Amino acid sequence: MKSGGRLEGWFSGDNELIEKYCFETSGKVINNPKVVSFDWLKSQKLDNVRMLLKEQLLKRFLERKGNIYPDLIRVFYTNLKFEGNNLVSHVKGVDMEITHDVWAVVTGLKYVGLRINKGNIGVMEDFNKIQYYKSCLKNPQAQVRTCSVGGLKLDERVSALIVTWILTPRGSNNSILAEEDLIYIYCIMKKVKINWIRIIKEHMQNSTRLSDYHYPYDVLISKFLLYFEVNLEDENFELVKSTQEVNNGSLSKMGFTKINAKLHGITDCFCNL
Repeated sequence: MKSGGRLEGWFSGDNELIEKYCFETSGKVINNPKVVSFDWLKSQKLDNVRMLLKEQLLKRFLERKGNIYPDLIRVFYTNLKFEGNNLVSHVKGVDMEITHDVWAVVTGLKYVGLRINKGNIGVMEDFNKIQYYKSCLKNPQAQVRTCSVGGLKLDERVSALIVTWILTPRGSNNSILAEEDLIYIYCIMKKVKINWIRIIKEHMQNSTRLSDYHYPYDVLISKFLLYFEVNLEDENFELVKSTQEVNNGSLSKMGFTKINAKLHGITDCFCNL
């Protein structure tokens, strides 16, 4: 199929959307997917983190793997709209209305919990970013210049990695924690239920508006394509690789090593002093 014919098929002949794709979305970067296995968390004696993530109903979302379809992910975002509480898109002649029921089937997530976004942190209105960040440090007396993942205790650092790499991934430096990141970590650690569907939808919306945001959730969107039975035959695809899994190598990069089968901080060189 020629390029023009392929575009016609992707967008059902809508020339305005084809033009938007060609000049705006076709060149936008898609986030490199990350996945985390709950069995791996258990094997590394990270049972506390594993149970806290299960409390948030995140197991299926965090463990999802499979083929991803970069071209169709960009088509999905080109056509993406927000109607009420639902996401709506159109790919290869298929209308996709992603309702709360669809989220539950595909991800196991439910539309319940605390709403958190910039300017609206709900019951966390008294949240003190620096105070909480310092409480997460291996050395709470350390001088704080920036809120980075360096220096965090193990459970908090693994949670931070999952927040910035998987739950709200972006193209910028994942080692610097914004206030929202710290609130998400706080809620996970304190078992405060978050409405992750709302968080994910708002993050998707930001990715369509802000140039420095990469397109996130490529595996999730590919699962939506499968759910709505979009024809994926002859489409380019990539398989999520083992190198994209959060594993021992990830922890080593985060400054932890194993001593007698137990994880320890390597040095304090990762601290933000």
